[in-house]
Amino acid sequence: MLRLLTTTDADFPAQYKRLLSRGQEAEASVEAQVRAILLRVQREGDEAVWGLTAQFDGLTLTAGTVRVPASEIAAAYNQCTAETLAALRGAADNIRRFHSRQLRHSWMLDLEDGSRLGWRVTPLRRVGMYVPGGKAVYPSTVLMCGIPAQVAGVPELVICTPAKAGMINPLILVAADLVGAQAIYKVGGAQAIAAMAYGTASIPKVDKIVGPGNQYVATAKRLVFGEVGIDLLAGPTELVIVADDSANPQFLAADLLSEAEHTGAESVVCMTPSARQVQAIQQAVAEQIATLPRRDEAARSLQGCSALIHTRDLPEAVSLANAIGPEHLELMVEDAERWLEEVTCAGAIFLGHYSPAAIGDYYAGPNHVLPTGGTARFSSPLSVDDFVKKSSVIRYASGRLLNDSRAASTLARLEGYEGHARAMTIRAQPESRG
Repeated sequence: MLRLLTTTDADFPAQYKRLLSRGQEAEASVEAQVRAILLRVQREGDEAVWGLTAQFDGLTLTAGTVRVPASEIAAAYNQCTAETLAALRGAADNIRRFHSRQLRHSWMLDLEDGSRLGWRVTPLRRVGMYVPGGKAVYPSTVLMCGIPAQVAGVPELVICTPAKAGMINPLILVAADLVGAQAIYKVGGAQAIAAMAYGTASIPKVDKIVGPGNQYVATAKRLVFGEVGIDLLAGPTELVIVADDSANPQFLAADLLSEAEHTGAESVVCMTPSARQVQAIQQAVAEQIATLPRRDEAARSLQGCSALIHTRDLPEAVSLANAIGPEHLELMVEDAERWLEEVTCAGAIFLGHYSPAAIGDYYAGPNHVLPTGGTARFSSPLSVDDFVKKSSVIRYASGRLLNDSRAASTLARLEGYEGHARAMTIRAQPESRG
């Protein structure tokens, strides 16, 4: 069921290229539909949001019903078991502890002549979070997106998420309360992105939108970028495992299936130089998928942009993994710390046989909102940095300007900007100095 490739085969480069091309942009028809939705919400505001929600979700909304009342959030706690609440709070504590180490502070460099240069860090004013609905429920996404915003000091966090039969899953509501969300709106899809990007009478305009979604949501985020900030354009989940003979094939199969079971569009790849492992992994995957509740989704993923790759050796496996630049990379090898030094491109790296990607998805603490589609070449996991902005601060003393203005005005004139030069030299005139 998992396609077997061998790096020594003549057709391997063509087969491998298919793995590199995963996560392509939405087709033109999707973009056209999303553009129409964005334009409608921009022009009609709430009325467009109500109409689109009725059309796509079968839910009738009004200004009085779109926002989840505080009583509904409070009641959500009573619908969760003590074990569930403990798990959510434990995950929140781990995520907060990890992200607290990322917090940056403003700083100032005071020079000997009284001049001052600095870096001022301030939180975004209002952040919008999108939480997917669909078949699955994602309280973990609420924690992963909301807690870094909390740590950064964002004063207002709002959430949009689709409601089923007018209700939002209590797990989402509890998680939203744990991250201090000020408002939760029962709106999903591209219309939710539009509402947060442009603002309506009922849903406020935000400074930045974070959180994953389907291709309509991802396309909407891409199209509103510039009107608001966005975190990243997340595609289907990805996992690459590099394994040697020390790895347990049952662990490897479980990890592959764990990331393959989302929607059926995931990319999971295992690379190993061990012929023995190749056979054992194939057998373990076949055995485990038979009892997996989401086996249909997992099977589609395995038949899609996924593979089991028999490599010449471990260096080749790591090199191929770097070229993919996966969202999740597991190094299931002896002395995984040593091989970490060879990794140049991955969203999250999991070291050793007891570090499955799934523990990072939920509980370890590092963020699970990660670059996909090879974008780990130039982007990073969601962090506190995504919820702050920085301003440079410059205060020149008169003596320093007098000293620097000649060289600076020379550069301005070389670029053809006499006005810039004069703005500096006019202050260097004797009559301008007290």
